[in-house]
Amino acid sequence: MPVKKQTEVKEKPVTSMPQIRIKLKSYDSKVVDASCHQITEISGRSGVEMVGPVPLPTEIKKYTVNKSTFVHKDAREQFEMRVHKRLIEVISPNQRFIESLRDLTLPAGVEIEVKTV
Repeated sequence: MPVKKQTEVKEKPVTSMPQIRIKLKSYDSKVVDASCHQITEISGRSGVEMVGPVPLPTEIKKYTVNKSTFVHKDAREQFEMRVHKRLIEVISPNQRFIESLRDLTLPAGVEIEVKTV
């Protein structure tokens, strides 16, 4: 009977520095890209290592509405809403980056979600 070799499982080193995950959402893709560019400039000035912006899948919501009352079923209009998303991950944030991110003014219509991982 052959003897099976045991393989060692290598554990990933635990980083003590918290990471920041920034998620941006908007109906306009140009506004989201401009906001990502602002955050990228801030990270460059403060000397922070970051990954992104990573484009996430666009969420599309479609709505179909009758043009007239219930009599004319064939007359319909279709509308859609697109939500564009971007993800930025800051690997080792420092105090200067966090303060400048807090003072950042984003354009209207951009939702920002900041998490520590």
